[in-house]
Amino acid sequence: MTGRTGEGRVALVTGGNRGLGRETCRQLAQDGFRVILTARNDRQGRAAAGSLAESGLVVEHRPLDVTDPGSIAALVDGLRSDGIRPDVLVHNAGIALDGFDAEVARKTLAANFDGPMNLTDALTGLMPDGAVIVMVSSGAGDLTGFSPAIRRQLLEPDLDRETLSALMRDFIDAVANGSYASAGWPGSAYKVSKAGLNALTRALARDLAARGIKVNAVCPGWVRTDMGGSSAPRNVGKGAASIVWAAEIDADGPTGGFFRDGKPIAW
Repeated sequence: MTGRTGEGRVALVTGGNRGLGRETCRQLAQDGFRVILTARNDRQGRAAAGSLAESGLVVEHRPLDVTDPGSIAALVDGLRSDGIRPDVLVHNAGIALDGFDAEVARKTLAANFDGPMNLTDALTGLMPDGAVIVMVSSGAGDLTGFSPAIRRQLLEPDLDRETLSALMRDFIDAVANGSYASAGWPGSAYKVSKAGLNALTRALARDLAARGIKVNAVCPGWVRTDMGGSSAPRNVGKGAASIVWAAEIDADGPTGGFFRDGKPIAW
């Protein structure tokens, strides 16, 4: 499998103002992509895109809050008006909150699961056949800590998005009423959100296969970022390279898989 360069192609990256997102934008732009760097914080997004553009890379900023349907609609309308059709979509935006209660569960799922699902739905109409979608996931989303019954549901080959979304809502409800442990859920909203994202990857890969759109999840590893902390063993360059590998797969590349450093890993 030979990766494609970005020459003449457009990549859109969410959460691109810092850390892994910013470095992913930089590497994609270095490989010839026109990069749309999106960020919830407009000032930080503009600053990140501006600093990359100053080094001669083709990077521009557009505001996007993946948890806000109005923000998603405004982004898509703007892209459509400007005739921009992303060839690559990298879902990098995500959160890891302190604490564990129903509000933390709701906010985490809204950003890490619903955001990628809703943005994909809104953008795929603009994306050409043969496009690539990358979900930035985590090894924390493996299925240890889930009951056998929930694990089976998440791994169901024909799991549809409606059933998956309902399952994620069940988790939030179980946290709210204190029954999450007895119901078979782990006590981590981040873990559940990434397990849901992995299941969403497989469902979208199946749903979009007819158009040749490839959808894969990537674990960049434990990276030294604001989220990962200073003791993480990997630098952002190494972590982002894993994401860029998935973004640049060619027409013969995989879909519906989970990868780290270009190699398959277990769900």
